[in-house]
Amino acid sequence: MKVLLLENIQGLGKAGEVCEVKDGYGQNFLIAKGKAQLATNEVINRYKAKQKQDAENKARAIAQQKQLAASLQEINLLLHKKVGVNNTLFGAVTKDEVAQALNEQLKVEIDKKCIVIKEAIKHIGKFQIEVKIGNGISAEVSLEVKGL
Repeated sequence: MKVLLLENIQGLGKAGEVCEVKDGYGQNFLIAKGKAQLATNEVINRYKAKQKQDAENKARAIAQQKQLAASLQEINLLLHKKVGVNNTLFGAVTKDEVAQALNEQLKVEIDKKCIVIKEAIKHIGKFQIEVKIGNGISAEVSLEVKGL
């Protein structure tokens, strides 16, 4: 019996491969557990079409992420904080505040977990922070902290 593997199976093959297996193993384990489908031309063509569609969607998403990274690198993010003696802040600038400022000034939803602040920002001035967008794409954003 020929089956199309839907996921990697140790000792048998990788996802997308057509393998020859015994009837009982194919019917009772692989097909019953959803790990494979009976390898007909229709099933194989449908699988290839789905893989092609997934690749196109991923390429489109990467292009959008690169465009977002380019727009993030061009902006100067402005943040106002309460200032004490010697232009030091009351507390440090947090990732949540940066994410909120990005949302307000750019109308872009960035998760605070994707923001990297290398050193704690505890005084006013200009700083560079990194925003990780996904798929290995990141952007350096210029952040200016001003006192109230």
